[in-house]
Amino acid sequence: MKTVRLFFILSLVFFLFSSYGFAEDEKEVKKVNINTATVEELVGLPGIGNKIANRIIEYREKNGNFKIIEEIMNVKGIGKKKFKKIKGQITVGDETTPIRATPSSTK
Repeated sequence: MKTVRLFFILSLVFFLFSSYGFAEDEKEVKKVNINTATVEELVGLPGIGNKIANRIIEYREKNGNFKIIEEIMNVKGIGKKKFKKIKGQITVGDETTPIRATPSSTK
């Protein structure tokens, strides 16, 4: 009887730990909106340091919001290789926080 109880407890512990591992794999990655992100948020992306994060913000301020994520490759220091690393973690839409309203000239 003790052997059965021990087997049951070990099976339960194994199940709990294996389920926890699967739950970790299923976590949804929160994307960084490159149109609203701060330096701190951008630095959290792989291969993006303070220098490139500041360049992204400068580009955004000079040229307006990014229309598509590929446009980030216009920023000095972000080429195809770096873009490939971050493309699944960035967005220009509302997947994180809404795009801040900016004054626009309407005709």
